[in-house]
Amino acid sequence: MVKLMLDSLVRARDVAATVTDPEMPMLTLVDLGVLRDVDQDRDGTIVVTITPTYSGCPAMATIRTDLERALAAAGYDRVEVHTSLAPAWSSDWITDDGRRKLKEHGIAPADVVRAQSSGPIPLTLVPYRPTVQCPQCDSFDTEQTSEFGSTACKSLYRCRCCSEPFDRIKEL
Repeated sequence: MVKLMLDSLVRARDVAATVTDPEMPMLTLVDLGVLRDVDQDRDGTIVVTITPTYSGCPAMATIRTDLERALAAAGYDRVEVHTSLAPAWSSDWITDDGRRKLKEHGIAPADVVRAQSSGPIPLTLVPYRPTVQCPQCDSFDTEQTSEFGSTACKSLYRCRCCSEPFDRIKEL
């Protein structure tokens, strides 16, 4: 019985891992770092935990529905999807494969911003301006044209070298 439940849980995780982000369908929820956990209650209910890229993300309802539908299609009739806001999502959770897929689709991935584990936090009096590489021609001669892009977790940039506009995932 325990082995059967473990096999079921592994299969449920595999199914959940195939669900894509509705705003960036080239990414799975795993690629984006939104899928946090898939577990199974004693009664067999599959419990999926997701973390939004930001607390007001409008895609969360669609992600929840997509997870429920994918798991139901795989034969899971009892599914609960929980949203966890802690720890807050970080753009560091985007996988290397996710970063590659973003670039291939013309979206500049966020820089990796590893949290400091100890010591003083550096204070600067000028705004942080990331060096952004164009996903089309790889030039670093880019400029931000708008803090807000096609979705709230992206900003708009333009490459001065190839003149192409592109979205960039924000560091969070």
